[in-house]
Amino acid sequence: MAQSPRTEHLVGVRRVVVKVGSAVLTNRDGLDPTVIQHLAQELAALHGRGLDVVLVTSAAVAAGRSCMRTRGQNGSTDLSDLPGRQAASAIGQSRLMHEYDQALERLGIITAQVLLTRSGLKQRERFLNARNTLDRLLKWRVIPIINENDTVSVAELVFGDNDTLSAVVAGLVGADLCLNLTSADGVFDKNPDTNPDAKPMRLIDDIATLDIPAMCDGKTAVGSGGMYSKLLAARRAAQIGSPTLILSGKGDFSLAAALDGAEVGTFILPGDRHISSKKFWLAYHDDPAGAVFVDAGAARALADRGKSLLPAGITRVEGDFDQNALIAIKLEDGTTLGVGLTNFSSLDLERIKGEKTSEIETILGRASCEEAVHRDKMLLDPALKEQ
Repeated sequence: MAQSPRTEHLVGVRRVVVKVGSAVLTNRDGLDPTVIQHLAQELAALHGRGLDVVLVTSAAVAAGRSCMRTRGQNGSTDLSDLPGRQAASAIGQSRLMHEYDQALERLGIITAQVLLTRSGLKQRERFLNARNTLDRLLKWRVIPIINENDTVSVAELVFGDNDTLSAVVAGLVGADLCLNLTSADGVFDKNPDTNPDAKPMRLIDDIATLDIPAMCDGKTAVGSGGMYSKLLAARRAAQIGSPTLILSGKGDFSLAAALDGAEVGTFILPGDRHISSKKFWLAYHDDPAGAVFVDAGAARALADRGKSLLPAGITRVEGDFDQNALIAIKLEDGTTLGVGLTNFSSLDLERIKGEKTSEIETILGRASCEEAVHRDKMLLDPALKEQ
């Protein structure tokens, strides 16, 4: 008897990233110890099967806000700006970790706190060092508990939400599966809050072609991501070959049953073509410093034939950037085709855009390379088939 797609992809899973959101971990009074205890038991069950388990957790800000409220400081606790959220996170992070540490220690499991920032993973050397550290912790049978280091983030909470962080962590550790625990029972074809006729989707076989914005028009009350960010994270994980299971973290859920193939939540299959971890790192650990706009012929060459981007196909350059900067590659209408590391600065690209390869040396006085962005240093939008 043929296996279902869900069961087929669950066989052989050895390394799991579990992400849990604020909407699951908190109640009106703050952190819910009952939920954390149950989650710890579920993580221990997976750990007891010999799996490597990594937990990505939210709720530090919520825990800090709750602590201030219980101390009678609610009126002075302003979380409307970044310093307020960072201060609440600083208060709540140690309390959140203490709850996990105690719950898992009672089950004989050692935990490790790992706080990450996007800027900290921007440099390849630091990224690889973080990977090596996590690999060593997992080899020691420790459960790393990961959160964003909100307190030192600048301009914004840099990953934006922990759904995004969980996809980055999946790439960092080479996860076989991402489990995303949320307040909803999986993904629906429409927003169930505004559409009573919304139907659950038990399987998504090609998330690259899914119209995510059309499906998601709301966020949870206490979380920062909502289903929109969960699906974006699943799409990113699919690019590196990791399926995602989005399921409810409310009530008496069972992660062990989910891994045994129970038809719970929504299972999202990985893409047919997987990108390398290097390309994944290029795409998701920095913001583009600028952009180049390309003509229709260059767009077809990139998407359909897997070619590098040549200066001849560039129509416009946007931004001020140096050689080897990460840049976006766009159509003239603003649609982003992908990102890549440029072989030329913005000033040089302005001079050679639209020109044939044979003219580069004449114009610049040198021709160290022919490609504006080489294929090996480029990642296209996952909806485009050629990678």
